Order: sequence, then structure tokens, then C-alpha cells
Amino acid sequence: MTEGKKHAGQLVFGLDIGTRSVVGTVGYRTEERFYVVAQRMKEHATRAMLDGQIHDIHKVGGTIRQVKEELEAATGRVLTESCIAAAGRVLRTVNITIDNDYGMDKEITQEDIYALTSLGVEKAYEMFQKENDTDMRFYCVGHSVVHYYINRYPISNPEGHKARVLAADMIATFLPDDVVDGLNKAVEVAGLSVVNMTLEPIAAIQVAIPEMYRMLNIALVDVGAGTSDISITKDGSIIAFGMIPMAGDALTETIARHCLVDFATAEQMKKDCGTQEEVSYKDIMGLQQSISSQDLMQVLDPIVQDMVSKVSEKIKELNGGKSVSAVFVVGGGGKISGYTDRLAQELGIQKERVAVRGEEVMQGIEFLEEDVKKDSLLVTPIGICLSFYEQSNNFIFVEFNGQRLKIYDNKMLAVVDAAMQAEFPNDGLFPKRGKALNFMVNGKTRIIRGQPGEAAVIKVNGEKADIHTPIHRGDRIQVIPSTAGEAASMALSVLNESDDVIEVVVNNKRIRLPKFASVNGQLQSGYYQIQENDAIELLNYYTVKQITDFMDVTLDETMELYVNNRLADMNTCVYENFSVSWVIREVAMIKEGQTEGEEAEGEEDFESIVEQDRSNQSDEDANYGKAGAESLEDRVNSEQGIADSVQEAGDSQEIQQATMTITVMVNGKPVVMREKSGYIYVDIFEYIDFDLSNPKGNGVVTNLNGRPAKYMEPLQNGDVIEVYWKK
Repeated sequence: MTEGKKHAGQLVFGLDIGTRSVVGTVGYRTEERFYVVAQRMKEHATRAMLDGQIHDIHKVGGTIRQVKEELEAATGRVLTESCIAAAGRVLRTVNITIDNDYGMDKEITQEDIYALTSLGVEKAYEMFQKENDTDMRFYCVGHSVVHYYINRYPISNPEGHKARVLAADMIATFLPDDVVDGLNKAVEVAGLSVVNMTLEPIAAIQVAIPEMYRMLNIALVDVGAGTSDISITKDGSIIAFGMIPMAGDALTETIARHCLVDFATAEQMKKDCGTQEEVSYKDIMGLQQSISSQDLMQVLDPIVQDMVSKVSEKIKELNGGKSVSAVFVVGGGGKISGYTDRLAQELGIQKERVAVRGEEVMQGIEFLEEDVKKDSLLVTPIGICLSFYEQSNNFIFVEFNGQRLKIYDNKMLAVVDAAMQAEFPNDGLFPKRGKALNFMVNGKTRIIRGQPGEAAVIKVNGEKADIHTPIHRGDRIQVIPSTAGEAASMALSVLNESDDVIEVVVNNKRIRLPKFASVNGQLQSGYYQIQENDAIELLNYYTVKQITDFMDVTLDETMELYVNNRLADMNTCVYENFSVSWVIREVAMIKEGQTEGEEAEGEEDFESIVEQDRSNQSDEDANYGKAGAESLEDRVNSEQGIADSVQEAGDSQEIQQATMTITVMVNGKPVVMREKSGYIYVDIFEYIDFDLSNPKGNGVVTNLNGRPAKYMEPLQNGDVIEVYWKK
């Protein structure tokens, strides 16, 4: 082995982990040839594998380690990565057609082809998951393009052609997760990581059936120890994969039972049978025995016949119910005498067209070690190395929160793909809001969102990352789940509606009252914390008692209450623009007791005295919430003075009696007001049909000559008045 050849290309380490042995191959590829730098084989000390399935991971891993160490010594290289292949045990296949419409003609590149096949594998996996009728998880271990199409026409290689639509018929193969996991864990026990995995028949076909032969309808049968793996080519592509769980070990077990020997002795007898006329052995009793190879073959005859019958049936099944044109046989199990002839007979083809393939298919393989015999046993191990260069069926392994994951490598993997594969909760990646608060305001639904939480903390190989950070083989991904924020909360005072006020006139002074809130039928203050499903109503009225409480005014039994100049009580509702007043009962009686025959001067003086008294009240009477701050004693004395003044005015002989009649426009219609010496705005309610005791809106709108009116404001002939309920 020259240094030039040793370093001419990237070294690839392929492992053929078989039922009876492990074969390791280290080599590299140039443009035209593949150079095998070194190759080592080690048989399992025990039956740690059966029918291609690992039963004892640590024992198989130990055998792999021995092969690895021998190859490291032979090559002078430390081997850390390997390519492997899986046998077709419990193999499932999916056929799929995939296309990509570019919308316009474009030149097809290798990247376009790769993107199409990657999409096909993903779609095949989705289809398989839907149709999988078992509890077993499966893993895609290989795929093959059967046909390419450009603009719906078949083509062998679309690269470089212009096409609007690129399509492909594909076949994807799946194996149970435990088969694949067992292989990977055994490799890890040996101190290696897997860089590429393929299917054994795919690996074998890399060597046994060159592309120039794949136009023919050929079957490849890889007869190992535990399984016979089958692939079919036609029209330049691999069109089908299959297997039967029967191979060389079935022959060995038959010899062991017939000759009463252990499995290892029976295995050696099987090998000797093909090279010696008589086979000598020692049975389990310690007795030396011998048997002719002819007699031994008669013992094996039924098993060989059963094996070739099952292989023949599977080939026909995979080939659409008909035989193939030729069969290439590789692997040690196919070297048993009579195997190829019987298979040709079962398939109904000439016996020359079924042959064991070895040296004749290795013209492009060069062994750098001396005395290497090129035979069918080496086909699959070398094919495993060659499959590395395809990389189209590659999977990677990463660590996600301490869990080892395998992910199909579409060359665009990110943290989010690993999270999905690990079934990490989606809301664990993104900030979670706290619980929302749902309630009703005046009959309408209101939702207050909770506070946002903290985003997930993501690291790849210890470095800060996010869900879109690309990941590669062997990456260590750590995700600390996102957190939920605080639940939504709100006080009544924060509601926008709580800023609304009701304006009313109290004792001829306009005051602003904040709206009360009713929660589930109970009055609540602005400090009340809204609860889930609360029904909140912002009230558009006050009772007289609520007004006096708000103004901090205390009324006693000597007071008479008026709302819009009509007698009221403490429970009377007061809406927007309503007027409220209270006077000592004697004053009210004087006003109410006047008859039509009384002197007009007395009525006029009463109104003027009341107006004069109200106009002299201090500004504090209109202060927000403090209009009634004057002491009750002073208020009583003041109103008693009014009453006395009214009495004196009524007794005066100087008051002259006079009446007047005016016409005003109310809501567009003329209204005649008569039999009074003077009129104020509130008098209009005596002349129109407007029931203030039966509210029909949120308040009363009162305008005079196009502007808001004051209830005690004098009216003149021709004034224009508007009075209506506020909706």
C-alpha cells in the first residue's frame, strides 16, 4: 500500500454486521476505481444474532470492536465513524410518485434532483405512517428512484435538461425501529458513530449489478446466514426490494441436528462439504465420526429446495408475478452446492443465467493488501462503503435533552425538526401566555389576554441558539421549556367604560357623577378585581340617595325632593341631564299651594327669591362630590329664610298682579304658554307630553336656541326648544 494511494481520497469504514460474522472494510474511491486499503472479518463467538436481528448488543459490539482495532492497526488510522447496512427483516416498502412544478422552464441541477427525492422520501414516510397497522415504529433505511420524468416524459437522467415539471417514481423501504436501534447501539459499544445507513440489497447491488446492466430485468439475491435479501432491477432502476428470513443458518442447524454436533462444528462441516469428499467431525458424545459430502448434501437437499422455492416465489412477487431474465447470487449461503441450479429450475430460466457473482463483478475494485481472494463474500461489505458516496439515504443522530435521536437528513435540518422527532411539546418552544380573563361588559364579550411568559432557552453544543438554528450529525441540543406568564387580571376602574360620567343638575348646579358598576347584580367599587365569567353592567343612572351619598349631603324629613320639578323620593332614578332639588317642606307647600286666584306678584317673587338664593351659593356647592358640603344647620336656616321672605312677599300690598302669554317652538311645533307672569325652562314640561317618570333612554337632552339649556333659565316669546331622550 503506497502513501499516495492511502491518502488519495477520504477513507471510508464500512461494516457488514451479519448473522454469523462482522466484516470491516476501509477504503477510498477515485473517479474510476475503489481501493480497499484493508479488510478484516471476525465471527461471533456465540449466536448473538439471529436472522439478521441483534439479540445481544454488547457481544456484537465486542466483535465489532475487535474488527475495528485490527483495521486501525492495519491502516494506522483511528476509526471513529462507520457506514452500516441493515438486513431486510420485516421489510416494508412504499411506492410513490412525486413531482415539482417550477412554473416555468428551468435547467435541472443536481440540487433540484436531490430536493425532489428528499421530498419523495418525506412523503413516503408520511404515507407509511398512515398505513402502518402495527404498534411498531419503523425507520426508512433506503430508497431508489425507479423513473425520472421531465414534463411528464420519462428520462434516465434529468440533470442539464430544461423542464417545467420534474417528477419521479420512487420506492422507499422501512424496517422496524428496534432493528435499526440495535445496529446503532452495537456500533456505539465499539466506540463508533454511524455516518450512513443503507439496506443490504442496495449495498450489494452497488457492486454486483453495475448501472449498465440495470436496463435488464435482473434479480440480485444476497444469501447470508440469517436472511436472503432480494432486489430487482429493470429499465435502469431498482424497482423492488424484499427478503425471506431463511439462509445459510438453516443449513447449519440441519447438519447440527442430524450429526449431533454444536453449531460451530456444523458450520465448519458445511464449509468442508463443498471442498472435500468426506467430512470428519466429533459429535457431542466425543466420538469421532465422518460422513461423505454426498450423503451430507442429501441431508441438506430438502432445506436447499425449500430455500430456493421461497426465494423464487419472492422474486416473482416483486417482479409483478413473473420471472426475471437472470439472477446474480452473492453471499456465503449461496455457495452451497446445487443452490443456483435449483433456483434456475424454480424460475424457469436457463441455469447459466443464475450464477454466484464474485471476482467478475469487481473489475473496478482494487485490493491494496496482498493475497485477497475476490469472491461473493466481499460484495456486500464493499457495497456498504460505496453507498457512503451516494449519501442520498442518509440519516443523522443527534442528542436532544439527553435522548438519542435519528433524523432523516434532508440537508435542511434545524432544532425544530429534532424537537418534533423527540415529540417535544410545541408550546414548550414558544412563550406561553397566562390564562386569559373572560367577562361581559354591558352584554358584550370581553377578553383580556394573560401576560407573555419566557421563551424556551435553546442551546446547541453549549452555544445559544433558536428553533431555526441548523443542526448536524452528533450535535447536542438542550431545550429548557418556555414558561407561562401571569394570568390576566383587571380592576373595574381600568375599564374604559368606567371613565364615563353622568352629568346632572343639583340645586341648579351641574355636577359630574362617575358611573356605578354592577357585577353579577351586585354594586362594586372600582377596586373590585374582575373574575372569570363576570357579568358587568355600567349603570346609566343614579338614585337620589346615591347622589346625596356621593355629595356627602344628609337630608332629613323636613326636606321635599324634586326630580325634573316633580315630587320624588330617595329611590327615584336620575339620568343624564336630569335636575334634582330639595327644599324644606314649608317652602314647597307655599309654592304648591298657590292657586290661579293668587296674586301673580307672589309667584313671581317666589321664583326670583329662589333664583337669587341659588345664585348666591358658593362655588363649593358645584365642586365634584362636595356640592352639599354646607352644614345642614346653615342650609336649614337659609331655606327657612327663603320661606319667610316668600311669606312677607305674599302679605305685601305693593305686589301687583299681572300675567303674560308667550309662544315657543318645541321639537318643531308651536306651544302656547299662558297664565303666568314669567316662564323658566322647566315650565315647558307642564305644556308638553313628556313623562319623566318613565325613562326611555340614558338621559334627557334639553336645548334652548341651539345650545344646552339651564332648567331655571327664563323663556322668551319665539324661543326654540328641543327636549328628547338621549339614546
